[in-house]
Amino acid sequence: MLPSIFSRKGASGFSWASTADQVTQGLTAIVTGNAPPLPHAFLFPLLPSLSTIRFVRTSGASSGIGAETARVLAARGAHVVMAARNIAAADSVRQTVLAATPAATLDVMELDLSSMASVRKFAADFNAKGLPLNILVNNAGVLATSFTLSKDGIEMQFATNHVGHFLLTHLLLETMKKTSRESNVEGRIVNVSSVGHKFTYQEGIRFDKINNEAEYSASGAYGQSKLANILHANELARRFKEEGVNITANSLHPGSIITNILRNHSIIDWVTTLLVNLSHAVLHGSLGMLLLKNANQGAATTCYVALHPGAKGLSGKYFSDSNVYEANEKAKDVELAKKLWDFSIELTT
Repeated sequence: MLPSIFSRKGASGFSWASTADQVTQGLTAIVTGNAPPLPHAFLFPLLPSLSTIRFVRTSGASSGIGAETARVLAARGAHVVMAARNIAAADSVRQTVLAATPAATLDVMELDLSSMASVRKFAADFNAKGLPLNILVNNAGVLATSFTLSKDGIEMQFATNHVGHFLLTHLLLETMKKTSRESNVEGRIVNVSSVGHKFTYQEGIRFDKINNEAEYSASGAYGQSKLANILHANELARRFKEEGVNITANSLHPGSIITNILRNHSIIDWVTTLLVNLSHAVLHGSLGMLLLKNANQGAATTCYVALHPGAKGLSGKYFSDSNVYEANEKAKDVELAKKLWDFSIELTT
């Protein structure tokens, strides 16, 4: 049993120990009125491929936070679309979720976030279906890979963790805006970032050195990409407020997850993550950061931000343990967020 300090509740009523089932207990994702009967929660990609993520085993993804997020949102009535490069593996996860929740509605579509061509095809295929889109969860991520370029010639961590998400979000925005207008229900974009954003390069985002192999740091590049997730959400939030759009955009740290660290990564990555968590624990007085969460706990903050009424109207915030937390100063830099937006537009056009 965990000491009481780990179950101490924050302002939201939840804590480090809270699970995805607990933060969504009693909630429904079903929209009433003139809206379609099932909102569409969108996860991508649930299963990163072995060729993209060096240390991942697809056998571990069925118990990871992607699968848990899909299971919980589907159990609450959402129509979940899971996107993955490995369709067979993703379908296996789908069958696992359906076995546990027979009434769930889940679809699988192909997507490789490290390829802009794949992202464009996916978005075109999804938009062509004419489906509504209420919730967009940017869940994918690669961790501390050796220096590699994507198919588009962009450093792999930045390409997968940020550019792919940025482009897909951009291509789906009109569908989300249309859905929020017609349903009169708040849309939500959730970027899964990491406490690792605090350990980016000194410059924050190395706009002129994204592909500089000579100065490449696996952990620095990871931090850079995770910082980009937060800045992306913040800039979306600013633009939505300016436009009067009924969509929120937030980012979060899910915690260190047992399946993602012990099963999927090398001991070097595990030690690096432990050191990151130690620093965060010292800075925030949160000893829970030193412990590893299980998958249900790891999916809690994502599900809270995606579905809980306590997050209604909150935008441009950074969450951890299902509560609002403070990101570092670079993550709150409005001008840096604007510069990243412009840089990302240039990369994707």
